[in-house]
Amino acid sequence: MKVHSIVQKKDKRTKGGRGFSRGEFREAGIDVKRALKLGIPVDSRRKTKHEENVKRLKQYLRSLG
Repeated sequence: MKVHSIVQKKDKRTKGGRGFSRGEFREAGIDVKRALKLGIPVDSRRKTKHEENVKRLKQYLRSLG
């Protein structure tokens, strides 16, 4: 199972996100190095935090066990 960041809408078109921000990892309680080892994409350029992305990360971590 793979986890992807929020789908961004622009001009009524959908575009997948490049990765999760460091702030989203911090809120989800995961270290960036561990995320990279798990294959979760990290977008170091993003500064924003979206609650939907944090929920996705937490859900993914729960599914890993």
